[in-house]
Amino acid sequence: MRIGVLAASSVANPDVIAPVSAFAAVAYPEIDLLFHPQCLASDGHFAGSDAVRAAAFLEYANDPAIDAIWFIRGGYGSNRILGTIMPQLGPAARNKTYLGYSDVGFLLGALYARRIGHPVHGPMASDIRRQGGDATVARALGWLARGDRSTLEPGLDGRPTAAFNLSILAALIGTPYLPDLADHVLIVEEVSEAMYAIDRMLFTMGNATQLRSIAGVRLGAVTDVKGNEPGWNEPLDTMMTRWCRDLGVPYLGRAEVGHTQTNRVVPFGIA
Repeated sequence: MRIGVLAASSVANPDVIAPVSAFAAVAYPEIDLLFHPQCLASDGHFAGSDAVRAAAFLEYANDPAIDAIWFIRGGYGSNRILGTIMPQLGPAARNKTYLGYSDVGFLLGALYARRIGHPVHGPMASDIRRQGGDATVARALGWLARGDRSTLEPGLDGRPTAAFNLSILAALIGTPYLPDLADHVLIVEEVSEAMYAIDRMLFTMGNATQLRSIAGVRLGAVTDVKGNEPGWNEPLDTMMTRWCRDLGVPYLGRAEVGHTQTNRVVPFGIA
């Protein structure tokens, strides 16, 4: 299996290429990881200019010899290339799996909205740097190479599902890149935000007419929460229940996804 690895957002972590390649060679010898040279590019905040990142994505997405695209990391910036890449995706792009999370949610959402390929929310190559990162990365490679169902988020119940970083979801609402999630269970997670900012994004979710027909919402990990001054005293589950009530859908509890070592795999649609 040939898996193309690229950076669609912010500057990549080239120091992860060697350990990820070594791990894959031992644990998944059937995989050939192809790190695009663009993974080494930089343009200020970004892993190369918008044009460079778009070209790398299109090269791998439209290559019939590549079976899947795996993102090296998130950050910010994949939304900036959507207008360029989406009209240029050819037949080969429709047969691929695309796996990542965080900022890559812009791409996953846009692809799912147009039913192009198989978007999957799951660990990226840079997760090898986490404590126990081998196990994290193994979930992504295990799903891509072997369809290993032990990698899946354990709460998936046969209903169609989609997973997003909450800030990415909030940014997608009202755009043509948010997919139709009717009858889907929506999983959200967040990192590096203050509680008031999380509540504000939940306000956007809870009042989004595009989400009125979802089956419910689950909450993944909320990590590295920034300080609030004065303090915030409303628990996360209370916030979720309140905003789901405004949206008119049930809050379905917790999920094992997020910016953590335990991040699990969530294919968009039905696994």
